[in-house]
Amino acid sequence: MDLNDIKTRYNIIGDDPNLNRAIEIALMVAPYDLSVLIQGESGVGKEVFPKIIHQNSSRKHGKYLALNCGAIPEGTIDSELFGHEKGSFTGATEARKGYFEEADGGTLFLDEVGELPLSTQVRLLRVLETGEYIRVGSATPKKTNVRVVAASNLNFAHAIAHGKFREDLFYRLNAVPLRIPPLRERSGDIHKLFKKFAQDFAEKYKRDAIRLTPEAVQVLVNYRWPGNIRQLLNFVNELSFSEREQMITAQTISLRLPQEPAVTLPVSSGRSGGESNFADHEFIMKLLLQMQSMREDIEKLKKAIQGGQVPQLDVSNVIEIDSEQETPHEEIDEQDENLSVSDSYARLIKSALIKHNGNRQAAADELQISPRTLYRKLKKYNINL
Repeated sequence: MDLNDIKTRYNIIGDDPNLNRAIEIALMVAPYDLSVLIQGESGVGKEVFPKIIHQNSSRKHGKYLALNCGAIPEGTIDSELFGHEKGSFTGATEARKGYFEEADGGTLFLDEVGELPLSTQVRLLRVLETGEYIRVGSATPKKTNVRVVAASNLNFAHAIAHGKFREDLFYRLNAVPLRIPPLRERSGDIHKLFKKFAQDFAEKYKRDAIRLTPEAVQVLVNYRWPGNIRQLLNFVNELSFSEREQMITAQTISLRLPQEPAVTLPVSSGRSGGESNFADHEFIMKLLLQMQSMREDIEKLKKAIQGGQVPQLDVSNVIEIDSEQETPHEEIDEQDENLSVSDSYARLIKSALIKHNGNRQAAADELQISPRTLYRKLKKYNINL
């Protein structure tokens, strides 16, 4: 089955190379009984790919079940996954099968797998490694033969570094990584999706489909779409319902699109924030890592000049600063920082290596430093990954 057949069958719109590559990987891995971890932002359409994998595998005649791990309360998630015995907890009036028992011989899609509590992660790791699980309230192991496809928008490197997700479980789930690109990386597909959603709305409600002026298309394409395809669908439906004119102008699009929040650095509170705060914190740590490398090179230069030598310096990671901006002259007092900068550097490097499965070139690119600088940091902080 070629890409166009797959797109038609699963209602996938777009020709972006990264999207096509994700579909190709799903088709290639489908016949092999490997766990797959699908990563991508909320709203990109991750839920389509487990179906592609299941229906193109030898398990296609078995059950396909999907569970949103983030929608199940922590106190009942073990029961949902592994089942429970009668009387095992208040309200357990009868024995009940869990998803792993129901999906035996088929495929189980665990959406938002990053939301699982650590205790459940331990049990999930066991069933992935041995095929064994135990119902809540029982002491008797049961066997199951289930292929697991998981999905999440979690930053696993951050979660592992902060003890929120088990590293061994990550590697077990991530036998085959599959990344779904966000809509902002598929700018060529945005207008195609708009037209498809507008036509679907028109056919459903017996109305003329709305259309965009060329200027309106450009505004649409330039928007970042933080909610991805889901946000675009809702936006098209809202426009289709509320606008009287069939032709939508750039002014209308600009007025109706939500304003994108300004990027600001978070104020330190001594506590860890959400994912958005972490993104800013991670950027700051990368900047500090680069600054430390620069300070080390400057020290080398000072010593070399004092010795009458001109050294070869690593300047690949020098930060370009706008000459019109004022730069702070105060030096950072590392001893006064609440968070050990050295520990933060080491943790950031480990996170990048974990994220890229030990690929040092990719980790260096992620950290925006040269491979030689990364190698020096690995030796300095005694990191072996």
